[in-house]
Amino acid sequence: MEKLTNKEEEVMHALWRLEKAFVKEVQAELSGQDLHYNTVSTMIRNLEEKGYVGYKAYGKTHQYYPLVSRDVYGKKFMNDATQKFFNSSYKNMVSFFAKEEKISADELREILDMIEKNNK
Repeated sequence: MEKLTNKEEEVMHALWRLEKAFVKEVQAELSGQDLHYNTVSTMIRNLEEKGYVGYKAYGKTHQYYPLVSRDVYGKKFMNDATQKFFNSSYKNMVSFFAKEEKISADELREILDMIEKNNK
């Protein structure tokens, strides 16, 4: 699975929200970015070539839909980030967020409760 650019990820997030959409609908979902129709169309075609997006043709227009789920992509991204930045250690990753004050003690307790429930 090829890593996506930030813009491609934004298009995928729009498609995940919409589930299926024409280019104009994706463009509208990305409304705050002022992207031209042709730019969005090109990004979607690139995502299609990379195997992330499929389509159904209606004459000359195409309705696009994700072939890769948000969960599958998220797992791949998190696994890659954990390998690259935390030596494949989830403990190192969680400690990083704790040191950066991005996770609270209460949230860590919730995580521990989930782990303990899954191990029973």
